[in-house]
Amino acid sequence: MDTPLWQPSAKAVAEANLTRFMKDASNQWGERLADFPALYRWSIARPEQFWRSLWEFGGVIAEGAPGPTLEAGTLMPGARFFPEARLNFAENLLRRRDKTDALVFWGEDGTRRRLSHDDLYDAVSRLAQAFAADGIGPGDRVVGYLPNIPEAIIAMLAATSLGAVWSSSSPDFGVKGVLDRFGQIEPKIMIVAERYSYDGKEFDCLEKTREIAVGLPSLKRILVVGASGGMPLASSLTDYIAPFAPGTIRFTRLPFAHPLYILYSSGTTGVPKCIVHGAGGTLLQHLKEHLLHGDIKPGDRLFQFTTCGWMMWNWLASGLASGATLLLYDGSPFRPSGNILFDYADAEGMTHFGTSAKFIDALGKSGLEPKRTHALKPLRMITSTGSPLVPEGFDFVYDKIKSDLCLASISGGTDIMSCFVLGNPLAPVWRGEIQTAGLGMAVDVFTDDGKSAAIEEKGELVCTKPFPSMPLGFWNDPEGTRYHAAYFARFARVWCHGDYAAKTVHGGMVIYGRSDAVLNPGGVRIGTAEIYRQVEQVPEVLEALVIGQDFANDVRVVLFVRLRPGSRLDEALKKRIVQQIRANASPRHVPAKILEVADIPRTKSGKIVELAVRDIVHGRPVKNREALANPEALDLFRDLPELQT
Repeated sequence: MDTPLWQPSAKAVAEANLTRFMKDASNQWGERLADFPALYRWSIARPEQFWRSLWEFGGVIAEGAPGPTLEAGTLMPGARFFPEARLNFAENLLRRRDKTDALVFWGEDGTRRRLSHDDLYDAVSRLAQAFAADGIGPGDRVVGYLPNIPEAIIAMLAATSLGAVWSSSSPDFGVKGVLDRFGQIEPKIMIVAERYSYDGKEFDCLEKTREIAVGLPSLKRILVVGASGGMPLASSLTDYIAPFAPGTIRFTRLPFAHPLYILYSSGTTGVPKCIVHGAGGTLLQHLKEHLLHGDIKPGDRLFQFTTCGWMMWNWLASGLASGATLLLYDGSPFRPSGNILFDYADAEGMTHFGTSAKFIDALGKSGLEPKRTHALKPLRMITSTGSPLVPEGFDFVYDKIKSDLCLASISGGTDIMSCFVLGNPLAPVWRGEIQTAGLGMAVDVFTDDGKSAAIEEKGELVCTKPFPSMPLGFWNDPEGTRYHAAYFARFARVWCHGDYAAKTVHGGMVIYGRSDAVLNPGGVRIGTAEIYRQVEQVPEVLEALVIGQDFANDVRVVLFVRLRPGSRLDEALKKRIVQQIRANASPRHVPAKILEVADIPRTKSGKIVELAVRDIVHGRPVKNREALANPEALDLFRDLPELQT
């Protein structure tokens, strides 16, 4: 039966931010915006009105009136939003001053910390004064090589309060991985942690920091959270801010498109691209996603499992602008028993739980049932990102975690600092589907000839109109050549995101994997997520990776599986895997080869790297192993005799 897994109550709809926004926008512009589909159509047809309404609804702090909304509105790239506006990103995140919680931190090692909004403001004030005394100003780069601790948020806000550009990396990156990123942008100050804990082990960061500093001649200072260890240029953060008392922050207001963040592509096919994002676009998009799509209200408790090297950390930080308390966690989500994040949710009244499809899948295979062990009473939304959430992942959330919440699968990424498709708290949740395209995002699916695909027809995920959080460009790409090649080479003046997707009859979206990883046996395009969905239902399989191998003048599907301890890939298990795929996908999806591997390579944010494995299998070099969390796993796929026949 075609019934949704969840529907919002009438009370929830009546109290939702979206409902209030629709009323406000209807009154302001004389529109009839009676439901979400009407609101979405208006947001695409009248972007100048929509983004202006969002500016006012989100209470953006800026100098004077924001002026015109959109300049050169048909150009992509080239359109400019709010060209006359001047604002400061940090000022908009630090608007709240009181004794309620701004940041709560839990560490795997048992550390617990809590900062009020007053505490956060004062900490940012002191560090901003120290930065200013060091000569940091608009456009300078300040970087963090940090775990997900409060000092990362404080440092970002202090830097951006002055108009400096912030960039960060998690401390599990190796020396080369950090230099490949920070070396391109030439930072003046780097903030690091003395050590961090993960999966029951403690890691020293200072030795790697010494090597990194040698490769960053632009550095004038290194600040250490903890003891500095006597490094050249280094001092403890505590000593650095000691001369400065808390005071009123002098926020530097700059143009809407002033650079705010530099993020990085995964770097698995070469040196990472440095993607520059603007302050106004980031702020406005995150206000939209938090207030409207996430229904975040002042006092809500927002959690996202992330590191400082993933754009979801930046997305989480912006929750301050919507009045949310940020719940930070650093460490393994499965240490010691897999319950730590749900313990956190109960203890801190978590309302929004951000995680990944991989975590949900791993939780399902662990046998844990949070619904039985935890109350989770305030929790009303779970967001899942990082990779497609399969229908069985939806079932697990509603059966084993909580039945009365909105499960929002979301997708977008580093490239746009936000989402193309995400949740809708006014709409039903349908099994296996992302609920909606983002408001103001003209999202579509194109066939190979550049035409809009039919419902349930697979093709390329695109965006046909400009949006505020488009990158300002790539670092050291003054003519925009690489930027254009990355997103606009496939379809003229249309953003092609690189996801293989299909629209649904419910107005949502299903994503089948990355377009460049799509399999093509016999000329038939197959999304890798279609195979993963079936394979991961086999109890013995912990995780899988599938590639297309060039063989005998065609492409054949090769499936690699990592099994549970004690399981063995014998002919009986292979047969069950094949039957599962054939019966629930199609004969074309059945792999020609099924091989067992001890580990599967993934990025620091947990995404499996199909392209890197494909290169290894075909004897091609992988250009940037440092981008991987477990680069040694690549060697498991090299020169496999089973792939020669």
